[in-house]
Amino acid sequence: MHNATLRFLLMAWILLAGGVSVIWAQEDDKTLRVFIFAGQSNMVGSDSKVSDIERFPPFEGLEDPQRAVLYSYCIGREDKRRSDGWDSLQPVNKVVGPELSFARSVSESIDAPIAVIKIAAGGTHLGGDWNPDTPSGFEMYPLALEWVRSALADLDKKRISYRIEGFMWHQGENDMFNEDYMESYGKNLANFLRCWRRDLETPDLQFYIGELCTKTIWGMDLRPRMYAISLGQREVTSSDPLAAFVPTSHVGVEIGGGVGLHYHYGTLGQLEHGINYAQAYLASIGKLQSHERPLEDWPYTKGDTVKLFVLLGHRNMEGERAFIQELKTLRGKSKLLKNNPRIAYRYSIGGGYKASDDWEPLGPAGFYDTFGPELSFAAAIQRKLKKNVAIAKFTHSGAQIIDLTPEGSEAVSRNLYPSFVEFVEESMQQIRDRGQEVELAGIFYHLGENDMSWGPFREGASARLQSLVKQSREDLDLPDLRWFVSQQPPTEDEGVNGIDVTTMVAEVAAADPDLIHIKAFDLPTQDRKLVLDTRGVVALGELLGQSWLKLRQTD
Repeated sequence: MHNATLRFLLMAWILLAGGVSVIWAQEDDKTLRVFIFAGQSNMVGSDSKVSDIERFPPFEGLEDPQRAVLYSYCIGREDKRRSDGWDSLQPVNKVVGPELSFARSVSESIDAPIAVIKIAAGGTHLGGDWNPDTPSGFEMYPLALEWVRSALADLDKKRISYRIEGFMWHQGENDMFNEDYMESYGKNLANFLRCWRRDLETPDLQFYIGELCTKTIWGMDLRPRMYAISLGQREVTSSDPLAAFVPTSHVGVEIGGGVGLHYHYGTLGQLEHGINYAQAYLASIGKLQSHERPLEDWPYTKGDTVKLFVLLGHRNMEGERAFIQELKTLRGKSKLLKNNPRIAYRYSIGGGYKASDDWEPLGPAGFYDTFGPELSFAAAIQRKLKKNVAIAKFTHSGAQIIDLTPEGSEAVSRNLYPSFVEFVEESMQQIRDRGQEVELAGIFYHLGENDMSWGPFREGASARLQSLVKQSREDLDLPDLRWFVSQQPPTEDEGVNGIDVTTMVAEVAAADPDLIHIKAFDLPTQDRKLVLDTRGVVALGELLGQSWLKLRQTD
């Protein structure tokens, strides 16, 4: 046999063996898959409550132990709570962490057993506490390394076959307050990943780096510092093929006292936080399930004019706390759950975290079993317009008004205006390409909720709104484009009551005949500031639809 032939066969065998090993790794449903969760307070689950889980229907049952999932933990700073060996996965100290929803979601998608090792402590730095080379403060790196090694050694003693499958990291807020740590976050994070792979002897260990939540108060008053940390995270995840950036800025956030703004995800956010990690992991192994909602037949006739309604906004236009399970229980509203093939629907929500590939039938399409005002809005419109209605929705619940302005902010990656205009233009062109004319019937914008609660942003809300409206008309070449701007009751608190934002927005509307200010002040009573529940979101959609119909009658 010739040497060339031998080399060819050897190379073929190597490639085949490599492919087989990769396939075997994912098809192997016997080996225990171990996931490490680490970070600071938003990894701990601070300001969450197990008793609140029942308030969020998609996550019911996560207060109970997941007996098929092994759990080893060391949580806390001064007063640490430690597991005694391996236990069943369950809440610790009545606190909700992302590992709960992560484990259930992953277990529903793969057959292999899984285990979670969690080491987290609030208020800790990557530059200091978690520094592998010169740990300071609470010396989290050596503590975590020893804890992981001990837990794995226990598996060895039990003769349980395992492999370390992924490392979930959520940290960075505290590095914002130290100039050196903040500027060096990317370099420190790269070293952190490198040291874990070295010390665990896992050169191919996959990391999942959770984005810091921009919906909290820190996403507003510490915007430049949050941005600096995000640049460090992106630096690592763009250069390290085994590190994935996991968006989390769109998840729910705890509602606090005073103006309502908070620092932590809280219960809902932690549960959604875990889903984000699960989806990132499942996508990496090709196991992420898609839930397609194809529009089987284009509902419009060639040559017809389609009225396109664009919905824009933040947490309540997205539908942060409106759940399909609760919609089923509202009298006369369960029909909104059915896909409506007569209305083509296109969306980008969560800042692009979820986006439709093509037009879909209008129906519930939010992440985490949520929906927005588009369902009840369309129902109100369709009572008068029986056909040729399309809806496009662009939202990011982790954004503020400044992110939608043409000027944007120093946090350049958070600027949404160019993407928004492109989204509207694409939506219109895609309808034209199918043979219809398009009438942009209006942009319906629910004013930023967080902006109504933080003084500096509340002060600038009306001017930023005016800038957004003006530039959009120019860029879309629609000088008479109508904007319908809804505003829920602004936060009542002595810290911001002196800023009469309602009057300021009303003055902008009074000077613009094509800007309609909708005072959404009679929505169902809400038990939380800032956020609308299922009833509130349904009522908001109805109000927006009725406002458009009322104006149409006077045209």
